[in-house]
Parts: sequence; C-alpha cells; structure tokens
Amino acid sequence: MNSLISVIIPLYNEEESISELADSVKNAFSKLNYDYEIIFVDDGSTDKSYEIIKDINVRDNKVHCIKFRRNYGKSAALAAGFKKAKGDIVITMDADLQDDPEEIPELIEKINSGYDLVSGWKKIRHDPFIKKHTSKFFNFSTSVISGVRLHDFNCGLKAYKKDVIKSVQIYGELHRFIPAMAHLSGFKVTEKIVKHHPRKYGKTKFGFSRFLNGFFDLLTVYFTSKFIRRPLHLFGFAGLVFILLGLIITLYLTYLKIFLDSYISNRPLLFAGVLSIIVGIQFFSLGLLGEMITRTRPPEDDISIETEF
Repeated sequence: MNSLISVIIPLYNEEESISELADSVKNAFSKLNYDYEIIFVDDGSTDKSYEIIKDINVRDNKVHCIKFRRNYGKSAALAAGFKKAKGDIVITMDADLQDDPEEIPELIEKINSGYDLVSGWKKIRHDPFIKKHTSKFFNFSTSVISGVRLHDFNCGLKAYKKDVIKSVQIYGELHRFIPAMAHLSGFKVTEKIVKHHPRKYGKTKFGFSRFLNGFFDLLTVYFTSKFIRRPLHLFGFAGLVFILLGLIITLYLTYLKIFLDSYISNRPLLFAGVLSIIVGIQFFSLGLLGEMITRTRPPEDDISIETEF
C-alpha cells in the first residue's frame, strides 16, 4: 500500500450532493493503490449536511467531518482541513459535484512527477456568464502580479504535497491565491486541465463582491509574500523617493530666493516640497515599525468548532 491521500471537501448547505460525492470519491480510489481519508468541513451549514456526513461515517470510518458553529468562509474551512489532514498528498475539491473525482489519479500522478502543487484548469466551464468572464480578468491579473502563469487560480480541484499546506497560511479569502503564495514561497506549481460539470443541485454562491475583494486579496498576497520579512525595503524606498523629491524642490526654491531674490512663500511648489519630505519621513517610520513586528504572524480567524470526528 502506498502513502495516505487526504481529500478535503469544504461545504456549505450541500445536503443533496454529499452522498453522491462521497461515493464518487470512494469509487475513484477503488482503482488506486492508495489508502485515503475524506475530510468534510461543514462551514456552518443550516441544512442537513452534517447529519448526512455522520450517517456516512457510521458506514465508513474513512470519512471524517469538522463542523463550524457558524459560516466562516472557504479559507477558514480549508485551513481547518489542512490542519487535520494526515496524508502526504492532499486533494481539495468543492462539494457541489462540479469537480470530478475521476481526475484524482492524474492529479496524484502529476504530484509524483515532481510538482508540489497541481491546480485544476476548468478549460470548458459550466458557470454563469459573469462569473466566467470576471474569472478571466482575475486569473490574468494574478498571473502577471504573482509571476506564475495559470489559467484558473480559483479552481477548487487541486493537489498538494504536505509541505505546501503546512507552510502556506490562509485566512480571510486568500484560498483563491494558494498557487500564487506557493509559487512565491519557492514551491513548484503547475496546472492540469480538468472536467467541469454543470451544477446539479442548489445555486452558486458567487457574488460580485468576491471580485472586488479578490483584487485587495491579490495585493495582500503580493506584498506580504515579497515584503513580510523586509517591510523597510518597500516603505523605505517609497520614503526615499518622496524625501529626494522634496529636497530637490526645496533646494531649487532656496536657489531662487538667495540668488534671484524671488518671492517663494506663496508658491504651491514650496508646500509640495515640504509635504513630500513629511510623507517620506512617514513612509520611513512605517517601514521601521514594520521591521519591529516582522515576527508577528497574521491572526487566525476566531473559529468556533462545534464538533469533529
């Protein structure tokens, strides 16, 4: 028997699809020489999702569950699943049956070929028009800023080596940027085309606010990955630019006053020069404060877990 594979499935109100999904995952592993565990993370569902998972667990002890007392979001659910996972390889997938468990063998094969993270690419998507086209812009922007070229950062179907999930910290809504964070941390990232099915039950939980939040999260990922251990490199550079600009302006005005006897006190340029120096000093101060707290990690969500098994 080969090493253990952990399958993590975050969910929120997906009672219709859970049994079918669990059977599909078990069927996929019946063709593989791997032991496995399935970890459902119930993100505060208000339907019968948890009861269904409990019933499955009675029949199959490979199925486990973490239940939150309320809805915290997908990042928190994945983080809890990552913490509980025991596998050397971890698979994540959504619970809405749009991700196909039959892709699992090829994802594992990609990992075994030397990659640390394999992200699914839904080349043919069965999503609403707005979601498909906003995702294209989101994926392009993330590729440019992060430096890793992927077509579908937010695909729920991914495979990870254990080292990746233990080193990448996700909170808020940063789950969409795990491939970018892994790449910026030095892990080897690739993608694989995967099948994407139309939603069978319920309705999508996509909202336009996620698109706007995604932009801010992308900036968070980039700057924390690049400058979390050296904030003065970022703020110090900006401070230096403003201070030099302010000095050039004030020196020029000083020359005008001393050598040309020009009246400068009412010139907007004087205020611009002084303001530039003040802003530059403030940037330097931010950088120094940042250097003093570089060992401080981002706070984890205050998650209340009701039960797990």
